[in-house]
Amino acid sequence: MSASLEEIREKLFTSVLSDCLDAVGLMNQALPSRIRPLDDSLVMVGRARTAAFMEVYHHEPGTNPYELEIELVDSLKPGDIPVFACSNPARVAPWGELLSTAAQVRGAAGALMDGCTRDVKAIRAMRFPVFHGGIAPLDSKGRGRIMAIDVPIECAGVRVEPGDLIFGDADGVVVIPQRVEEEVLKLAFEKVKGENSTLEALRRGEKLADVFARHGIL
Repeated sequence: MSASLEEIREKLFTSVLSDCLDAVGLMNQALPSRIRPLDDSLVMVGRARTAAFMEVYHHEPGTNPYELEIELVDSLKPGDIPVFACSNPARVAPWGELLSTAAQVRGAAGALMDGCTRDVKAIRAMRFPVFHGGIAPLDSKGRGRIMAIDVPIECAGVRVEPGDLIFGDADGVVVIPQRVEEEVLKLAFEKVKGENSTLEALRRGEKLADVFARHGIL
């Protein structure tokens, strides 16, 4: 099916997408529970732009440790989501206010990383969706460096390829591979309709067993 990012944002949510990924046999597409949004009220939906961070312990004077980071952010298009995979997430906070500002101005839909983020009060005030593996003041300089962009990565153990659909909300983040995107979205919109009918029946006071027998949704 063909659905806009806005329609997906308005009508779907992480748990139903996770269920539908399970239904097509992909049961490891949800990032672990430690990956959390800075702002639970925001929903993030967009296309992955990937970056692979390698852990380092030294910065060579005269070189630019942010070269590929800058290249990625400057090339973002509306609806893109930079996704950072950090080889040692606890040692680096690759995202902050400046990158959030540059990404938001370019129309990016948010940012996702298994490493830490910083400048969190400023980012929350911007209402820019950021999903992270922790909060820390640690600059990436001398701790981590992007070695490749727009390549397949693993973010918090989940494979992400450039162009994959990323969806995040208060329940977490799921990655929908492009090869199953049409099928998963079709199932998700159908499941939401069924869940709405289930909710209406439960609110009328019907028994859960009867409602489940009729709709098969729980």
